[in-house]
Amino acid sequence: MSILLSQLCPLPPVYLDRDQSRKILMADSQPLLSLDGDPVAAEALLQDVFGIVVDEVIRKGTSASEKVCEWKEPEELKQLLDLELRHEGESQEQILEHCRAVIRYSVKTCHPRFFNQLFSGLDPHALAGRIVTESLNTSQYTYEIAPVFVLMEEEVLKKLRALVGWSSGDGVFCPGGSISNMYAVNLARYQRYPDCKQRGLRALPPLALFTSKECHYSIKKGAAFLGLGTDSVRVVKADERGKMIPEDLERQISLAKAEGAVPFLVSATSGTTVLGAFDPLEAIADVCQHHGLWLHVDAAWGGSVLLSQTHRHLLAGIQRADSVAWNPHKLLSTGLQCSALLLRDTSNLLKRCHGSQASYLFQQDKFYDVALDTGDKVVQCGRRVDCLKLWLMWKAQGEQGLQRRVDQAFALARYLVEELKKREGFELVMEPEFVNVCFWFVPPSLRGKKGSPDYSERLSKVAPILKERMVRKGSMMIGYQPHGTRSNFFRMVVANPALTRADMDFLLNELERLGQDL
Repeated sequence: MSILLSQLCPLPPVYLDRDQSRKILMADSQPLLSLDGDPVAAEALLQDVFGIVVDEVIRKGTSASEKVCEWKEPEELKQLLDLELRHEGESQEQILEHCRAVIRYSVKTCHPRFFNQLFSGLDPHALAGRIVTESLNTSQYTYEIAPVFVLMEEEVLKKLRALVGWSSGDGVFCPGGSISNMYAVNLARYQRYPDCKQRGLRALPPLALFTSKECHYSIKKGAAFLGLGTDSVRVVKADERGKMIPEDLERQISLAKAEGAVPFLVSATSGTTVLGAFDPLEAIADVCQHHGLWLHVDAAWGGSVLLSQTHRHLLAGIQRADSVAWNPHKLLSTGLQCSALLLRDTSNLLKRCHGSQASYLFQQDKFYDVALDTGDKVVQCGRRVDCLKLWLMWKAQGEQGLQRRVDQAFALARYLVEELKKREGFELVMEPEFVNVCFWFVPPSLRGKKGSPDYSERLSKVAPILKERMVRKGSMMIGYQPHGTRSNFFRMVVANPALTRADMDFLLNELERLGQDL
């Protein structure tokens, strides 16, 4: 006779004979605070949680009358959140209260006054896709466990490639633009030196890759991570607007060759992080073609401009790239994370470079076409589904709707620039060509004193003070940074599709209010 152990605790069934069972201490007779095996209670919990999310995140979190954040110092926040993990479980009401607290003290990135990052806003169709994705909880590595998403990912990637200007190619969704950029470096290296996959760095001569001083930091991180070393990254000069100078790229390539290094990749940027600059891709592509170099375009921020017939000229020449990184979770508000690496290659380079043919996943004698198993294209094993939210949003909006979203962001950025020029105390860093509006707020005490020896030092202190005030008040969030010899300035990002002119006006009015005593 046997005893079913799952009656004592929520584990997979284990059958023991009577003698074995005597060795097991009986569990407490009180029922565990668990929803395992109770679908009605589980559904009730989720209904309650969804209700909290709709009310606290979607309704209040997108309301201009609510705070962007409820700032607390770390020690106080720890106590408010009750972060300790205990031996005993808690009641469902306590769990719901934890959910409320997490939302209450989190930054509402969907808020119309959240201007802090290159991502913001909340698209309901994309959110619906994220909910379905999380609920299905599958991994995007084989057709047998993710048939819908394998086919969907390829269709979405095909559409993105078409916008770049390619009729064929390859690609994959990556866990962020930084990883997309690192993949591009690895692929370029493998294409030139395929032995490095087996023999490692000893198979390589000293290599050199090239990018501008305005590039994303992931390029240097990638060089370090891949064993190339940050010294292999040759920094090309940028002009006063932050664009790579092709003539200096040519000079740097010649210099690297003279020093005994082998150039293999150029990483250009379409939409730099701070200034929103677009490198001149046609001229850079000419240099790459002349020297036989892989051209990667980091369009994580600016790639969505390809949807706009009015502004896509900013990426002229991108079709000549070998690889492109594009993050729809930024300007399109698809939701974190949604980062595509697109390739012009049709030789299965991704799988040849990254594949390891794990026999327990990628059996070659499956009953379907094993080419549909895409897991060996990436370094990861488990890979989350990132295509559904973009696909569902695209289905709802259509390409036309997404184009309007991009064009609206440009129009609002232009409105902000013109309003900023009308007000005393606001000074543009430069005329923007994208939706990054960079400016100084010059407080009353510094106006008319630009020639004073401590002007730059005093001006540099203004943005951090105003940032602290706005965050503590919860009125808005906007990023700031120094840049080269420039003092700290604000970088306003116009990306949230729900923004209006009233939000632009609020930004300027609020800075005036916060800084009137400085």
